[in-house]
Amino acid sequence: MIFEICADGLEAVLLAEKHKVKRVELCTALSVGGLTPSIGMIEECCAVGEVEVHVMIRHKEGNFVYSTEDIQIMENDIIAAAEAGAKGVVFGCLNSNNDVDVKQNKLLFKLAKSLDLEVTFHRAFDFCPDYSKSLQELIDIGFDRVLSSGQKSTAEKGISKLKTMTEKASGRIQIMAGSGVNENNAKQIASCGVDALHFTIHHKTDQTNDLGMGSESKMNESKLRSIIELFN
Repeated sequence: MIFEICADGLEAVLLAEKHKVKRVELCTALSVGGLTPSIGMIEECCAVGEVEVHVMIRHKEGNFVYSTEDIQIMENDIIAAAEAGAKGVVFGCLNSNNDVDVKQNKLLFKLAKSLDLEVTFHRAFDFCPDYSKSLQELIDIGFDRVLSSGQKSTAEKGISKLKTMTEKASGRIQIMAGSGVNENNAKQIASCGVDALHFTIHHKTDQTNDLGMGSESKMNESKLRSIIELFN
């Protein structure tokens, strides 16, 4: 089983390296599903050993509907991520009906591939009303993988659809399960045939900074170790 850690900083990447995790999805603002990290962060994380760094390309929170100006920003971020040493990028463009915006995704996909990057379609997929049609569109575009919770709040609840997605994909695109993956359900989720498991190793502390600066979190190395040991 391939593991991908959702990381928002260098500490998580160093733990991924320590435990020989294949890749990380590098982002910031995990509380809103992840946003594009700084170039400095990308560069430092890409300098760590053998861990593949796949960079989130999402500059604003909310929906996944993008203007022409938004797409230009995303193109700039993809180029910058490649120059910083990233192995791949992660993005997803939808139209106002939450269907896959084929034109926009093709544009970003072609740019990423011209820079020798792997391309993951993120959990924007879980908003698509016709998942079967959307999955085929991603296959036709050429995406390497799609991250999904099976269109439920957690991957555990979405196991049935993840299994169907894996069967429909038939090896043409990797299906990666994410959302709520932990040491108690990882084996169950993996049993539906997905290619990879995606999870965070953060846990919130009780310490909150004043003046609206947010709460602090720490790495949960024991969670990472426990999940890995399930598959050894």
